[in-house]
Parts: sequence; structure tokens; C-alpha cells
Amino acid sequence: QVQLVESGGGLVQAGGSLRLSCAASERSIRINVMNWYRQAPGKQREFVASFPSSGTTMYADSVKGRFTISGDYAQNTVWLQMNSLKPEDTAVYYCNAISYTGNYWGQGTQVTVSS
Repeated sequence: QVQLVESGGGLVQAGGSLRLSCAASERSIRINVMNWYRQAPGKQREFVASFPSSGTTMYADSVKGRFTISGDYAQNTVWLQMNSLKPEDTAVYYCNAISYTGNYWGQGTQVTVSS
């Protein structure tokens, strides 16, 4: 069973930056893609960014040009650099990893952007 541990959330003013990290407990397992999702209060969970082991990164339109996803599959770790944060970015951010053994989710980390 793979566990994902996120860190880096917090409270920031609008226009500020945060960097989220997600590390998988198993470094030997082959992960095909690691993603970030978020869920704001009263809303459904939505896709934010994707970092595949091969291929190009993808972003939701709402974060393009502000967020950057990167990672290291030798460490099964992914990061999300969030710049120019807006109050509407406030949400719980979840790390997701898909491998041949399953689809895994982290516990989430809270990001709050004050206006």
C-alpha cells in the first residue's frame, strides 16, 4: 500500500507564494503519474496539475501561468509551486498518484489565501 504525505500548506496573503510537496512512502514502486487536485468548501474536488513519468505536464486553466508542477520519480516526489495566489485558490490540496498497483490519495493540506 502506497501512502502519500503532503506538506507545505498554510496561510498566505493574496499575491504571495507557497510550495507544496508530496512524497510517496514507497520509492521502489513505479508510479505513472502524480497529480494535484484541490477541493474548496462546498465544491467538488477539481484537477489542478499533472506530472506524468513520461509526457508533458498539464494544468487547469485557472492556474496556468501561476502554478508550476515538478517532480522526481527516482524519489517518487512531486512539488507544486504556487505563485500570485488568489483568494479563490483557497482549498484543501490533495496529492494523487497512479501506478499499476492502484490509485492513491494523500490526506490533503490546507491552503488559505487572504484578501
